[in-house]
Amino acid sequence: MCLINFAYKMDARYDLVVAANRDEFYERPTAQASFWEDASHVLAGRDLEKMGTWMGVTKQGRFAALTNYRDPDNESGNMRSRGELVGQFLMGDNQPQQYLQMIQQHRDQYPGFNLIVGDGSSLYYYSNIENEIRLLQPGLYGLSNHLLDTPWPKVRKGKEGLESCLKGSTETLKDCLFSSLQYADPAPDEELPSTGVSLEWERKLSPLFIQTPDYGTRSSTVLFMTDKNVRFVERMFKEREYEEREFVFEIER
Repeated sequence: MCLINFAYKMDARYDLVVAANRDEFYERPTAQASFWEDASHVLAGRDLEKMGTWMGVTKQGRFAALTNYRDPDNESGNMRSRGELVGQFLMGDNQPQQYLQMIQQHRDQYPGFNLIVGDGSSLYYYSNIENEIRLLQPGLYGLSNHLLDTPWPKVRKGKEGLESCLKGSTETLKDCLFSSLQYADPAPDEELPSTGVSLEWERKLSPLFIQTPDYGTRSSTVLFMTDKNVRFVERMFKEREYEEREFVFEIER
């Protein structure tokens, strides 16, 4: 993912509400969200190049999501794929904090990342750049390609959209969240971060919904979780048209 807005224990209806966009090169092969053949309890999309994923849930109520930390100097083809960090947590049974402690021991094997993991009773955040395991408290959060809640324009806009949607009715919440993720206007130059890419690319990457000839927002996902059930909806895009998949299931204990 390149943008994850989420409300944790901030809504009377849901323990966790997530609205997220995945940005990637259009040519990179990707499977739509489904229950995996090699791990039937895992629901997630899949990167068919490295076989990892960027966000998913399990029938047991585990959740994980990932963004890259933007640093052109930190990218290396010899490092391990960040997408395995989400998949390994979803397929495993380690407690969130225990899992992140394990990852922390091998943090230098991966390019910069931000990782969110939870099991229904707790939610944690870890970045190998900051190198601090954080237990998240109830609140409204935004994460892009820097550290959690770094106030980039797209993060501020995304959190504002999420907060506005949560004040609406249950019937319109899904569509409101998807609509909030569609904002495609670039941020003003004076508000752009400096992350090591060119000014032209800072502009292109600044909207919530990215559109360039070769790279852009491939899918949007909204997720609603309680201690009893999960609702997971993915829209996969092709030139702003989309195919939607929705999954609703009760959590197995």
